[in-house]
Amino acid sequence: MKPTEPASDDDGSGDLHALLGDVAAGRLSPAAAAARLGRPAPAEPPERLGFATVDHDRGRRCGLPEVVYAEHKTPEEVIAIVDALRERSGYALATRVKEADRPALRAAWSGVPVQEAAGAGAFLVGSPPPLVGLPPVPVVAAGTSDLPVAREAELTLRAMGQSAHRITDVGVAGLHRLLERLPELAAGRVVVVIAGMEGALPSVVAGLLPAPVVAVPTSVGYGAAFGGVAALLGMLNSCGSGVTVVNIDNGFGAALSAGRINALGGPAEPDAAAAVSPASGR
Repeated sequence: MKPTEPASDDDGSGDLHALLGDVAAGRLSPAAAAARLGRPAPAEPPERLGFATVDHDRGRRCGLPEVVYAEHKTPEEVIAIVDALRERSGYALATRVKEADRPALRAAWSGVPVQEAAGAGAFLVGSPPPLVGLPPVPVVAAGTSDLPVAREAELTLRAMGQSAHRITDVGVAGLHRLLERLPELAAGRVVVVIAGMEGALPSVVAGLLPAPVVAVPTSVGYGAAFGGVAALLGMLNSCGSGVTVVNIDNGFGAALSAGRINALGGPAEPDAAAAVSPASGR
């Protein structure tokens, strides 16, 4: 039997080593690496908790583990689902936690790293994946009142191994404030734009940038805003090109869409990644 010969430079082992290096550095998930090798990872069976069936396979299929929508769940149910997810993935994201339930969750996770989106009721519990070298996603809030939705979007991006660059208080009432931030906006592959009232800001941003815009109407506004319906209809009727609209106050859905678009371009060049820092704006 012939002895095994050392791998040569042209036998594909270099690509394999690079692939394994990306997994080790957190730039690529094991499932994505397996898919590149033509060997899809086996499906994880669901976990049945009695009141919920936890989908442990969603991270492999969709790139992000199952997210817990906490509204209408008891604190005990939220804690149990999050802990089941965290046991497998190391982290879990819960959204729309009722304000009255938040102290119980904070107490349950007092010994665990927790990031909380102030005002939004979103909790990132455990150790999220390392940043994967993608450019930060600009998250633009028209006004300070829109910040809770922006924070939910930022926390969702962090759960995806990405970062956000928040730009705040650049609504259409003072367009000069937006124009001076254009270089920061232009550094993004995709931009999340959050606005209430009449919802005009995404149309303006889409008319100034080549990047796709994910628009989020918020429930901010006086009576005729109808809890965000006016902004939603304004965004759906946008004359700006490349505007996609998610539901009212849905920072989570906007970030998930934007993060997937951002990931399509692969890791950023060093200069491009440095062009926008993940600072929280002014």
